Amino acid sequence: MPAVDTLPTADFFGYESLLSAAEQRKLSELREFLAAEIAPFAGDWWNKAEFPAHLLPKLAALELSTPAQRGYSHLFAGLVIAEMTRVDTSIATFFLVHHDLFVESLYRFGSEDQRRRYLDDASNLKTTGAFALTEPDHGSDVAGGMETRAHRISSRTGEADAGGDCWVLNGAKRWIGNGTFCDYMLVWARDEADGAVRGFIVDASLPGVSRSRIENKIALRTVQNADIVFEDVRVAEADRFAGIGSFEDTNELLRGSRIMVAWQAVGQQLAAFDVARKYAVERQQFGRPLARFQLIQQQLVSMLGNAVASMGMMVRIAQLQEEGAGMAQVALAKSYTSARMRETVAMGRSILGGNGIVTDYRMAKIFADAEAIYTYEGSYEINTLIVGRAVTGVSAIA
Repeated sequence: MPAVDTLPTADFFGYESLLSAAEQRKLSELREFLAAEIAPFAGDWWNKAEFPAHLLPKLAALELSTPAQRGYSHLFAGLVIAEMTRVDTSIATFFLVHHDLFVESLYRFGSEDQRRRYLDDASNLKTTGAFALTEPDHGSDVAGGMETRAHRISSRTGEADAGGDCWVLNGAKRWIGNGTFCDYMLVWARDEADGAVRGFIVDASLPGVSRSRIENKIALRTVQNADIVFEDVRVAEADRFAGIGSFEDTNELLRGSRIMVAWQAVGQQLAAFDVARKYAVERQQFGRPLARFQLIQQQLVSMLGNAVASMGMMVRIAQLQEEGAGMAQVALAKSYTSARMRETVAMGRSILGGNGIVTDYRMAKIFADAEAIYTYEGSYEINTLIVGRAVTGVSAIA
């Protein structure tokens, strides 16, 4: 049998060749980093549910924070997330939450003063951020059902004051990635005065902020998701996001993060194919490699087809981003790629047989992490209904 590293890659149609020469070199640099610093240890971090905080300076040194803001193409930005996911979904999720949500929010919605105070340290991972939107009782319906409240007061008297210079936050958030250790978080709350949803940069060390890690997860175990409670937390008016006037202002952010999660679905399929193909070529059964069995080849080709089709859709989404991809187009990409991902990782787990359910062989971790991708940034069902509304003109969402 030929050596695995001499066989075609999972990028069977060569989409990576669409990158500029400089972007291809940068992607190779990222791969070298991931192979040396992440791949050998990711399984252990996942098993122990520990986050490798010591890696933050090395991640920062790659200078990949918000690639589009640095002048890279949207395709390159997507492939960065796909490649990170290909090696470890949890590290990719940390990167996405911090850079594509928190740091990108500073770029898009922060005032000049806020960017001056927060952006440089956040971009260089000297400080870390979280995006606190989802609540214990509100996920997909959080826009209309948000219960976290904010009211404006005078910092001198502590009484309600429309022109005051301080806000008081009360409420709870759940499933907040990076939430246990972040320095700052972008917190969404409903203004009691007018019902508008506003955003606040909240120092996680402020009095009244309490955080607890969500335990017993079966996916993204390295990611430190938190339950966060706010009890009379005072936030300066200077830390209210200047560019956010309503929940609608977040659509561009959420559209961008949904795109990146769809790229994670691509990366997860690339990982599953890598592991399953290597195992099939090297594993001996009935006196010959698994790869010589017709059913194994059929499964590998189906996995490859799913991965290539998903990547092709995301390449087109990256092109559409140059002019502004619509939310329905993004929702179709997220729902389609995550459904193909579920099929792909299931076939990969099957190829590994019993070894597919222990993390020593990577596939069990890939299989489990896929369930989180299938659900967050809009579940498969919600994204499907967004597309359904677009193609029928009728909403099936209450």
